[in-house]
Formats: sequence, structure tokens, C-alpha cells
Amino acid sequence: MRLILIPLLLCLTVVALAAGDGFSSLEEQMTGKEFSAAGLDKLTPQELGTLNAWIRRHSLATLATPGAVAAADDTAADDVDRRGLPSDPGDDDRPITSRLAGKFSGWDGQTVFKLENGMIWVQADKDKFYIKEVKDPAVTITPGMFKGWYLSLDGYDEKCKVRRIQ
Repeated sequence: MRLILIPLLLCLTVVALAAGDGFSSLEEQMTGKEFSAAGLDKLTPQELGTLNAWIRRHSLATLATPGAVAAADDTAADDVDRRGLPSDPGDDDRPITSRLAGKFSGWDGQTVFKLENGMIWVQADKDKFYIKEVKDPAVTITPGMFKGWYLSLDGYDEKCKVRRIQ
């Protein structure tokens, strides 16, 4: 596992440096299948957050600008929407509405959903649902029972159980 993870981290570091617009987490850089193949779907949200923080601290882009991460961490706000995260107290049951960033053609049992509002959710069931590819579709994520959350694509009746990782 470590033999796979080290080259992966180095590749992500180079991609982050080339992008020039800040840090991109593992979830943003990988497809759902790649994420699962690397075994990252087995990590708890806290473990994944710790790994992303380590990558952020040790990336070449960060080393080139030492104050960047400290400044970014200081601005990590109390204003952040925590709904769906493990640390969420669960007292806000409003639906979350946003758009999926980029092209979308359904879910396959291991899909990672990156929303335009910055939230990242992963599929928590093994259901499959395919549609003709659309760009930036509107979605609604609604709370269910026992702290469960369900993503639905506007205009379709299908729902996908999801859990938030970022």
C-alpha cells in the first residue's frame, strides 16, 4: 500500500504545483474508481483529512510559499457549512442545494461527488444509475434517518445514499 501511496502523493504534488491555484485534495484529483483502488475509501473522514493536510503541508507548492498554508488554515472559518460531516451536531435538517462541478453521467457504486459549493461527498451504497452526460447538473442533498444523507439529481427520481468527506 505504501509503495502505491508514495508515487501517488508525488504525482499529486506536481499537479498541485502546476495548477498554481492552490491545493487539490485526493478526492478532487482522483476518480471514484482510482480513489477506491488506492484503498482510500476505507479511511475515515478524519484519517482522510489528516492525509490531505499532510500532503498540503509537504507539497512543493507549499514549500515554495511557507506562509500559504498557515494563512489558509487561519481563514478556515466558523462560517463553514458542517452539515453531513462527522462533527456535525445534526441540528440543521435543511436540504443542501448546489451543482456538481463538471461533466456528470451517473453513479457507479464508488462515485465521488464534488459540488460547486466546495463540499465533497462519496457514494455510500453500491447502487448504479446512468444518464446521458450533462454539465454542472443541479443536485439536492437531503438528510434522512440516522444521520444518513441522500443525493438526488434535479429532474430524476433516483436517489443515492452519500456521506460527506469534505
